[in-house]
Amino acid sequence: MSNPTRAEKYYWGRLANEVGCIACRLSGIRNHHVSIHHVDGRTKPGAHMKVLPLCFEHHQGGKAHTPSLHPWRRRFEAAFGTEEELMAKCNLILAEKNHEKRTDWSAA
Repeated sequence: MSNPTRAEKYYWGRLANEVGCIACRLSGIRNHHVSIHHVDGRTKPGAHMKVLPLCFEHHQGGKAHTPSLHPWRRRFEAAFGTEEELMAKCNLILAEKNHEKRTDWSAA
């Protein structure tokens, strides 16, 4: 496994701090206690940027009432969308946050 670069770690930090668990967020809950889920393994080129911020319950510790990606991928995707759709939502949230920050800077 290649180690994540400084830029990749920065991206992970933004996902954790600005998005939080994307599944919780889509359920109306703000939860920033996340781990990074690699969508396409950890060793392929660009793998550290194809990630999702997920809390333990939605990543791999879900119960009957909380579908988790592991081991209930189908239930998870039925409830929240595919991993690709969720990555797109995360990036849209980050883009909106960037826009908010630029707007704040221009007002100063």
